[in-house]
Formats: sequence, C-alpha cells, structure tokens
Amino acid sequence: MDFAALGLTLRLASLTTLCLLLVATPLAAWIASGHSITRRIVQATVALPLVLPPTVLGFYLLVGLGPATALGRTLITLIGHPLAFTFWGLLIGSMIYSLPFAVQPLVVAFASIDPATINVARVLGASPWIVFRRITLPLSRMSFVTAAVLTFAHTVGEFGVVLMVGGDIPGVTRTLSISIFDQVQELRYSDANLTAAALLALSFAALLIVYGRSRRRPELV
Repeated sequence: MDFAALGLTLRLASLTTLCLLLVATPLAAWIASGHSITRRIVQATVALPLVLPPTVLGFYLLVGLGPATALGRTLITLIGHPLAFTFWGLLIGSMIYSLPFAVQPLVVAFASIDPATINVARVLGASPWIVFRRITLPLSRMSFVTAAVLTFAHTVGEFGVVLMVGGDIPGVTRTLSISIFDQVQELRYSDANLTAAALLALSFAALLIVYGRSRRRPELV
C-alpha cells in the first residue's frame, strides 16, 4: 500500500467535499428557485462532467491553468508558479469534475420543498438565514449527506483528470488511482490488488452510508 498516496487522496477528497458543499449549496438553491433558461444552461454546464471524458476536461484545465491563457498568466503572477502539477491544481480539477455530484442532490432536495412553507416563514419575519437553518437544512439533511458522500467517493476514484492536471509526482500529486496504474505498469499485481481492494472497500462503505440513511424515516422538525 502506498500510504503517501493514501494520505494525499484522503486530503484531496476531504478538501474537495468541503469546498464543493460551500459552493454547491447557494448554486443549487439558485437553480432550484426558478425555471429560466439561464438556470437550465447553468445546470447543464454543471452536469457536463458526467458525460465529458475526464481526459478532455483534464486537458482544458491543464491549458487553462498554464501560461497559454490570460487566467493562467494571472495566477502565475499572483502565486509565482503555474497551478498545474501542484496539489492546489488537483483541488481545482477535482472540484470541477465532482461538481455535479454535489449540486444535483441538493437541487432535487431544494426543489421538493413546498414554497408555501418558505413563504409563510418569510411573512412571519424570518430572515433568509433562519429560513435556511430551520426549514431548508432539516428538510434537505439527507441530500447533504448524499452529496458529501458521493463527492468524497468520486474524488477518491478520480484518474483521468488528476493525471492530466497533476501528473504523477510522489507525495505531491500521486493519488491512489494513479498509484494502482503505476503498480500495474511495473507488474506489481499483488500491490495493485491490495490498493484496489482498499478503494473497493471505501467505495462500498460510502454507498452503504447513502443507502443506509435513505432507509431511515425523516425526523420531524
């Protein structure tokens, strides 16, 4: 087992999940709040990584974060080096690639809440934060768990995007999925089998959390 790759993978998945929940919550709330063409275009854009080959997304990220684009040159000026082939470049790539797994469950949850309930709370003087904390969040709790677990598990299993954006630098950008690829290339099948089994167990545990909680009765608020 490549424990350095394991630690980096868990760190990447944890940060990606945390950052995406912060980004996905207001984005999903906005998408679910109407049916305009702008919202549909944004929702389609968010879902694009579900159908786009990972290498295509990784290629555009690699170019976009490099000196060939205005954004890449700006980032180089601000931080002194390109984000490609760094951990933070991996984080950006992982957030974009896993974005639909965080947004879609929340859109479904927010859209299923009865607008009348929220309108009554607003008429009674509740602030947007109180409405979110006392109504939206409790009614969407399971969807937040689902979004977090799916995002974490999806990030753990990433290969194409992380390889294109981060390469294969030990201790810096080498994740478990890349480590398996290296082990197979070196004909170390026993090591690859151990790493693959660990990823299989982690993925299965994540699905058990999602489906296990979905069987519970929702709490009354």
